[in-house]
Amino acid sequence: MNTDTKHLLTGASMPLVDPELLSEIVTTAGDISLLLTPEGRVAAVTVNPDHPSFGQLEGWIGRPVSEVITEESNEKLVKRIASLDKPGSRTRAIELNHVDQAMLEFPVRYSLHRIGNDHSILMVGRDMRPVAEMQQQLVLAQFALERDYESQREMDTRYRVLMEATRDAVVLVAMSTGRIIDLNAAAALILGGARQDLIGAAIAQEFEGRRRGEFLENLSTIAAADSVNPVELVVRRSQRKVGVVPKLFRAAGERLMLCRIEVSDQHGAPSPGITESVEHLFHEGVDAIVFLDQDGNIVAGNEAFLKLTDSTHMANVRGRSLADFLARGGADLRVMLDSTRRARQVRLYLTRIRSEFSVEVPVEISATFLTDRPKPGFGLIIRDASRSDLLRKSGFGTGEDGMRSVIELVGSSTLKDIVAETTDVVEKMCIQTAVDLTRNNRVAAAEMLGLSRQSLYVKLRKFGLLSREDD
Repeated sequence: MNTDTKHLLTGASMPLVDPELLSEIVTTAGDISLLLTPEGRVAAVTVNPDHPSFGQLEGWIGRPVSEVITEESNEKLVKRIASLDKPGSRTRAIELNHVDQAMLEFPVRYSLHRIGNDHSILMVGRDMRPVAEMQQQLVLAQFALERDYESQREMDTRYRVLMEATRDAVVLVAMSTGRIIDLNAAAALILGGARQDLIGAAIAQEFEGRRRGEFLENLSTIAAADSVNPVELVVRRSQRKVGVVPKLFRAAGERLMLCRIEVSDQHGAPSPGITESVEHLFHEGVDAIVFLDQDGNIVAGNEAFLKLTDSTHMANVRGRSLADFLARGGADLRVMLDSTRRARQVRLYLTRIRSEFSVEVPVEISATFLTDRPKPGFGLIIRDASRSDLLRKSGFGTGEDGMRSVIELVGSSTLKDIVAETTDVVEKMCIQTAVDLTRNNRVAAAEMLGLSRQSLYVKLRKFGLLSREDD
């Protein structure tokens, strides 16, 4: 540093610190120091001798500082210098990007100080390239982590799709604990439990008469021997005979066992031919087929059901209650589901289906309570009865005493009297049927028939269907 620069650093008066010592302090306090004249030219440049990576920068001396920094950095520097003249302003750091013919752009973090009588500016800087390189490495590491995360998500999705799409029942077991860590829907169906309940359960407890240690040891021995013969076992929950084919492997240092479960009792599982036929019947059959959950919400339906209800797509009806499509709504659905739960199946339930356009069609419903799966529900076959409705009415109740008595009136009574008698017979039979279906629930029976409770009691009394206790 020359004599003029030392004079600027120490001031015109007698210095409090030796100029040589002060020059050495400024040189070593930062990696690079610049002395700017009030006009913004570089009066001096010093580089820390322990930080020689800047090279030779004497060419900056006498040049405007705007020529050795980027345009964006120059705007920042001008604003910061202007803020130094404000009362109460404090020295603040500023990060500038230098440019040089011999070097590419490199960042330096400076602190600015007014010195000397002419208010020259001393800029003491710290090289930010190591920090920038570290930040760049962190960004690259973050990108790598995100790529690994996306790859892991993709592999996990593939694994899940494969597990659910395969028809084989597959169970993954941790050898260290002997507990189930994952299984697919086919395996849960065979083991007779829900997937979320089976995960974490001891695999040995899912089979009859098996202890955890012996069970895992036997499966490990068979897997190590690459035996093709499955282990014959009996499932504890469903008492089904199955064969288990184990395979050992290691993932992330942990020993795992893949168990493929085969159903031994062929009568318990439909053959592929039957499965394909049932699937074809579901999609191509003329009768509507609907599957409901325990609350009566639609889980699946075929094309015939969509046509019957005038629905455009299965997505429009999935999740909705079947009561939305029944003429008598919730009352109809409750009676049908309660009767099906009680008797396990209902062969013939007469009602009306209401389409999306409020068109009602008479139907016959056969319902079955499906309990042999993790989530019990109902299977319904719905047949359009509009064409046979007239035939059914003509032969309705001919074996009943009331209808025989009506037929006997022909020839002895006028048509008006016969029609009145027929109306009473049909009305009595409908009321009796509603009372039987609702198990004598008068409120539900009245709702099913579209009557008020008081009107129902009047008709029950009229036809002698009230007991003495009711009176």
